[in-house]
Amino acid sequence: MQKSLLNWYDKNKRLMPWRALPGQRPDPYAVWLSEIMLQQTTVVAVVPYFNKFMARWPRVQDLARAHVDEVLAMWAGLGYYARARNLHKCAQKIVAEYQGCFPSDTNSLLGLPGVGPYTAAAIRSIAFDLPAVAVDGNVERVVSRLFALRQPVAVIKKKIAEKANEIANGVTRPGDFTQAFMELGATVCTPRQPKCDQCPWSRECLAFQKGIAAELPVKAVKKKKPLRREAALWIENKKVQFLIEKRPNKDKGLFAGMYQLPSVTGDKHSSLKKKGQVRHVFTHFDLILEIFEGKKIKATAEQKWISWDEVERYALPSLMQKAIKLCKRIK
Repeated sequence: MQKSLLNWYDKNKRLMPWRALPGQRPDPYAVWLSEIMLQQTTVVAVVPYFNKFMARWPRVQDLARAHVDEVLAMWAGLGYYARARNLHKCAQKIVAEYQGCFPSDTNSLLGLPGVGPYTAAAIRSIAFDLPAVAVDGNVERVVSRLFALRQPVAVIKKKIAEKANEIANGVTRPGDFTQAFMELGATVCTPRQPKCDQCPWSRECLAFQKGIAAELPVKAVKKKKPLRREAALWIENKKVQFLIEKRPNKDKGLFAGMYQLPSVTGDKHSSLKKKGQVRHVFTHFDLILEIFEGKKIKATAEQKWISWDEVERYALPSLMQKAIKLCKRIK
């Protein structure tokens, strides 16, 4: 199974900007950066961000010297912003404690900000070609089908990890095998309509033999997400600029250290004219942001007047970018 998967991977692997070409050694910095970005995010969404980061900060030392506001601004739109803050903290720790060189042992990797068991295994295997199995959603799906496991993934995560380790035990190319395992799930053993006729493991796959591959893995019953409502102000001045404010870096909310339209709480907006609203989907809840026309004010230290063409300079999350575009459209 190891040989057949690696042969398949050598012929079918996708070209990725963070993947080493044949004969080249992987860049641990690029591997780490890509793995952090790929957490809960698709390859299609990540590629342009990865390229922007590498062009701006080609080495971990460059990223460590950057201001966190620059990192957040570059990350804006990619979501899950705690990743960007941890990315910056991790770069600084790598420079301060490891002289700019990424560690390869599991315990040291797990001690880095934003690095959990999966990411540590991915870095260890892909960047350093050392034995470690990175079990992501793709690998979980492949294993569930291989062994025709009929329980939801969340219930049998430990069992899936054990099976994945059994398959990878003693492999001679750990880095390529880790990527091949994930690649198989991403391109062949897909969530819907798996391409079993193209799979190098179809003969070993119990789900394929039983004709139930498309039914697995079993999905857990999803809870209905709560709907939240919040309000923000749209305030313009005579220079055709609008007001944004920065959330405190110490804020534990989703957008700590990022910019937003001025928020308004309670019923303070009840007498204001509503300009519009946008809906945004988060992992654990949906949000409707209502936008009201506010009165012109003098900006505080945490607020800035910016023009339309300055938006990309600031760390504005997707929700706020969406709100600003709406206000521009209905101006």
